Amino acid sequence: MSNSLSHPGHGAKHGLRLVQADEPGRAATVIETRHLAKRVETSEGSLHILSDVDLAIQSGETVAILGASGSGKSTLLGLLAGLDAPSSGRVSLAGVDLASLDEDGRAALRAQKTGFVFQSFQLLPSLNALENVMLPLELGGQSDAEALARDLLAKVGLEARLHHYPRQLSGGEQQRVAIARAFAARPAILFADEPTGNLDLATGARIIDLLFELNADQGTTLVLVTHDRDLASRCQRRLVLNLGRLEAGA
Repeated sequence: MSNSLSHPGHGAKHGLRLVQADEPGRAATVIETRHLAKRVETSEGSLHILSDVDLAIQSGETVAILGASGSGKSTLLGLLAGLDAPSSGRVSLAGVDLASLDEDGRAALRAQKTGFVFQSFQLLPSLNALENVMLPLELGGQSDAEALARDLLAKVGLEARLHHYPRQLSGGEQQRVAIARAFAARPAILFADEPTGNLDLATGARIIDLLFELNADQGTTLVLVTHDRDLASRCQRRLVLNLGRLEAGA
C-alpha cells in the first residue's frame, strides 16, 4: 500500500504511524486490526464485547459481517471507522493508525475517505432530504452539490420527497436518504450498518444493486453489517462474529 498521510500535525498527537507498502501487484490494505478488543464496565463486572479481532480488508473488497443480535457487529463497525475507541489493540484506516489521531483528526480522515450508513439514520432534523444529502457535498466544496444530491435521491427513488423533513418520512425513506448521503462524497470506503434493514424487498434489492455499482464503478471498499443473506451472498467475503471473536463465514 502506498503510504497515506494526512496533513502534518492535523489532528495528530505524535505523528501518524504508517502501514508499510504491500507487495507489488497486490491490492492495498485499507483496513487492518491487530488484537482488537472492546469491553465495557457494568455493575456485574467487565463485559467483553470483542476479543482479539485480527482483520485485514483490501482496497475494493466487499465484506459482509454477520452474527446474532448483540454479537458486537455494530461495535466492530464503529471501531473500524474510528467512531469509537478500542479498549486494547489497534486499527489502521486508509494507512493511518487511528491511535495516532485525536478526535478532530479521526473526523477529518473519515470525511476524506469514508461514508457511513447508520442503523439509526442520523439525519439532521432541521434539514430536508435534499439538504441532508447536499451537506457533505457542500462541506467538500462541490459547486454542483444540489444537482448531485438530486441525482442521488432519484437513484434511491425519492425524487418526490426532496423537500420533506425527516419527521415527514417513513423509516424506509429516511434509510434511503441516509444511503444517498453516504454515497454523496464518493467514498473510498463505505461502512453500512444494516443498509436494507428498514426497506421493503423491492427497494432493498435496488439499494443492494446501488452498493455494488459503487464498488464496481469506483472501486469503493464495502464493509457491511447485515442479517440480509441476499446482500451477504453478493460480498466477496463473509465473516461471522461469535462470542466476540471473528470467524470465516460460509
